[in-house]
Amino acid sequence: MAALSTEEFTVYAKLVRDLTGIALDASKGYLIETRLEPLVRELGLKGYSELYYRIKSDASGALARRVIDRITTQETSFFRDASPFEMLKFKIVPELIDARRKLAGPKAKVALRIWSAACSTGQEVYSILIALKELLGDLSAYSIRLLATDISDSAIAKASKGFYASADIVRGMPPELLQRHFIVENGGYRIRDDLRAFATFKRWNLFEDFASFGYFDVIFCRNVAIYFTEDDKRKLFGRFERVLEKDGALIIGSTESLLGTATGFEAMRHLRAVYYRKKPA
Repeated sequence: MAALSTEEFTVYAKLVRDLTGIALDASKGYLIETRLEPLVRELGLKGYSELYYRIKSDASGALARRVIDRITTQETSFFRDASPFEMLKFKIVPELIDARRKLAGPKAKVALRIWSAACSTGQEVYSILIALKELLGDLSAYSIRLLATDISDSAIAKASKGFYASADIVRGMPPELLQRHFIVENGGYRIRDDLRAFATFKRWNLFEDFASFGYFDVIFCRNVAIYFTEDDKRKLFGRFERVLEKDGALIIGSTESLLGTATGFEAMRHLRAVYYRKKPA
């Protein structure tokens, strides 16, 4: 099969941007080739142009979703960059709970709404829930809801099942937490149902309006916006600002910064980690 041409790269770069928001520069032609070539061969097509026209003519959108699955990076692990989860456990959640109890009274059932945006295959979701379980104990004493979204059908399907092979588990999961929060099943590990019940999984493109989701106390959106243009970043974080509670926390990747991108946020430091809060009105 012929290599991806300059013209083909141009149309695919626009397609990927339209589908996912990911901006690919000219150096990323290899990424389209390596990730879409197996699909071209599977469908018995002659090349990338034929695949493109097949995608555009597929009214169901199923082929476009398969392209999304192949293009989007699904690199993740449990407790990835551990400091955000330590910050959540020892700084953000205790302060939120104290603030909510002062408003609602000591006997009120404290509500926490958390969003794992671009949750990939679910390791971040279950790391959050395990951190909450380790901190709070009986989670049923609280009204906790965790929304997990991703643009990839296959990622959301795996995340929702909560089942992981041993090779996935050993990356970041401490043995004592594995023993407490997973059960052995079919040669792998499945998250316990009492934790899985707190999460709701939904396929969602972050460039679609999410105002209907309501408000959140904590939003995780890590290592996603690095693939977007500066203008798309500003729009995305502007929308996050509108759905984040006034004392809520936005957590982004350790190599990311909102400096010059989202003027409505201010950086808050805790030990080696940073999170963002809305600036006071």
